[in-house]
Amino acid sequence: MSSPWSRRAFVRAAAASPLTATVGGVSVPAALAATRASAEADAQVFADLRAKWRELLLGTAFNPAAEPFRTLLGALGADARAHLDAMAPADGSLWPDLVWKDPDPDTDAESYEYSGRLATSCTRLSTMAQAYCQPGTGLTGDAGLRDAVVAGLGHIGDEVFNDRTVRYGNWWSWQIGAPQALMDTCVLLHDELPRPLMDALCRAVDHFVPESVFDSYTGTSTGANRVDLCRGLILRGIVGEAPDKVAVAARALAPVFPYVTSGDGFYADGSFIQHRNVPYIGGYGAVLHEGVGRLMALLRGTPWEIGGEGARLFLDTVESAVAPFIYNGLMMDNVSSRGVSRAGTSDHSRAHALMATVVLLGQGATAQQNDRWRAMVKGWLRRDYHYPALSNRGLGLPRTALLQALEDDDAVKAAPEPVGHRLFHHMDRVTHRGRDWAGSVSMASERITHYEFGNGENARGYHTGAGWLSWWGDDFGLEHYADEFWPTVDPYRLPGITASRKPLPDGAGGNWGQPCPDTAWVGGTTDGRFGATGQHLKGLLSTMSAHKSWFWLDDCVVCLGAGITSADGHAVETTIDNRNLGAAGSPALIVDGVVQPSSQGWSASFEGVRWAQIAGQAGYLFPEGCDLRAVREERTGAWRDINAGGPADPVTRRYLTLLTDHGTDPADAGYAYVVLPGVRAATTARRAADRRWLTILANSREQQGVCVPGLGFTAVNFWAAGAVGRLSADAPASVLVREHRDGTATVVVSDPARRASSLEVVWDRAVSAVLSKPSTVTSARCGSRLRLGFGDLTGQAGAPQKVRVRLGRR
Repeated sequence: MSSPWSRRAFVRAAAASPLTATVGGVSVPAALAATRASAEADAQVFADLRAKWRELLLGTAFNPAAEPFRTLLGALGADARAHLDAMAPADGSLWPDLVWKDPDPDTDAESYEYSGRLATSCTRLSTMAQAYCQPGTGLTGDAGLRDAVVAGLGHIGDEVFNDRTVRYGNWWSWQIGAPQALMDTCVLLHDELPRPLMDALCRAVDHFVPESVFDSYTGTSTGANRVDLCRGLILRGIVGEAPDKVAVAARALAPVFPYVTSGDGFYADGSFIQHRNVPYIGGYGAVLHEGVGRLMALLRGTPWEIGGEGARLFLDTVESAVAPFIYNGLMMDNVSSRGVSRAGTSDHSRAHALMATVVLLGQGATAQQNDRWRAMVKGWLRRDYHYPALSNRGLGLPRTALLQALEDDDAVKAAPEPVGHRLFHHMDRVTHRGRDWAGSVSMASERITHYEFGNGENARGYHTGAGWLSWWGDDFGLEHYADEFWPTVDPYRLPGITASRKPLPDGAGGNWGQPCPDTAWVGGTTDGRFGATGQHLKGLLSTMSAHKSWFWLDDCVVCLGAGITSADGHAVETTIDNRNLGAAGSPALIVDGVVQPSSQGWSASFEGVRWAQIAGQAGYLFPEGCDLRAVREERTGAWRDINAGGPADPVTRRYLTLLTDHGTDPADAGYAYVVLPGVRAATTARRAADRRWLTILANSREQQGVCVPGLGFTAVNFWAAGAVGRLSADAPASVLVREHRDGTATVVVSDPARRASSLEVVWDRAVSAVLSKPSTVTSARCGSRLRLGFGDLTGQAGAPQKVRVRLGRR
């Protein structure tokens, strides 16, 4: 048991008192003995923490002789050998290809590169240390490798990462990248490093990551960045055996957990924002989850354990924020921002790391949560036919060990993908899971940026917020975005978008500009199964504007566009779909029952088309007819085109694009089509011939709405007050109604624009009783029609307001 006196107090008391004196009723020899015992206990605490972190870095309970671990260990050893052979300490560098010495240090792009090379140098040392500690690398326990790492740490500490250096370039390299890698290395080789070297590196961390970085939850000290800063300081405390550092950093995690209502962080609806206005659960959100997951595991059972209400809220985000965006082992690209432009990564690889994180987090969750999460992750593992996580050689040993143990656990049964609809009204994203498919739409508003460009990354992502509709089948299409899509796709023809062909410069909107349109009505409503989504779209650096709506059903999504207007002097197009066919794909295209040519370079225009189908992909309906253009083309690009750090090697992929051309400078143009993922040609033709299953109630710049009688589904996006079919609203709103077979109905209303100080919605349908309603409903009148009065909805941030009613006789 620790003494109630600090060691320092005991030492001061002992120095000032005779040997026979007492301090606080304890004799000084006893006090000194207690001090020594306390010191030994503290030392053991830190030794235990270092052992825990080693396990988290290296992985546990795997057989190094079995696959995939033998291959992973061999690759780790090969990387470490290459780093060892190339190491050549010199003035300003540890490796010739990673010169960190900046001749003109400041914060420009060149200085960013120099500071980035420092962080990469530190990461190489960490890789070498892991190869030394891991079995089966060919360098396990190699004294030459160990000595090189020690020398490398000393060289970096003497030359650049010390308390005398003024940082330059990217703040991240100095406060997160380098400290994490250096402290990881110190933990791995702790017992073999000179104490003065570790002390010097700890002083350097104190210099670059002062405790003042936690003074306010703003700027670069929020969300995932805050977690990374805390991790660096916690590890510095563990390496330097400084409990005050661990305590400060553990406390500094507290602002990460509560849900926010603006700015960076998690929201109650599952949204996650980083960099002020960028949806980022697949990027910074993933980093945050892994960081917190590791720190929870590290500090569990210590005085600095992460627990309480904050931990509970955080753990809830696994199901509210992460799971909705992972489908069959891929992380949807519309929440990964700049990450989609990085060569060597994909929607699958981004999901893999999060899947392992979910398993790790489950170890600190409730038994029920842990059981659900393990079944959920196992389902993702089993259904990813394109790039299964356990074949990902870049996943690393700790993550692979977690997932392999789950795969081998016969007591865990794989859970299927759920069916349902999620609206993330705080980040202008929607996910939908229907029968055997999933989809998502990406939008922009005055609250959420068109896209993010920074560090030379994502140079042509400018239309990813223009109503980009991504979708996948349960056993097809998982490769669509993973197979060299981003460097080869036409950025003006992303699936689902409406865009002007006005040429935009790379990085349009500026470095870290994160431009937002001046539109408020973006969002929708949902009953949890079906959904209505709308976007008042204004193009980036363009006069083009449009009103776009999506109505999400079991097996399809109905897409409407109206009020498409532009004065750019360029054509405006709506891309119905743009399928990545891979390097050699040539699926058949059928238009109104006629098979079209499959030769590359073919294109054609069709008038009044009623339906089309791409073999093995989807069917497309055009309820009001469509002037359709189809294009088969091979497109060549390089990752360097969209990311300054990417390879310049050209890659080529085939595309089959379906679009409607609204012409140059259109005025009040529109479209209407239905996407049916996975549907065959015969089924598509039958659906096209059935004019009764779907009624388009309105498609104008004032209202857009549909009715599907067979589902009891009616939904209208009111861009302006008015009446459509049996629904009316006296202010802009999104309204969805579902009639159920048990004689009840659900009416869901939202104010996506966040402007309604009051709202009345009328449903011209007999209703006998209101069964439940939210507090925002100020009046509800039943009878031959339902009349709902809502109070001020501006504070609801576009959240759906659900009312349940009992239907009366017609």
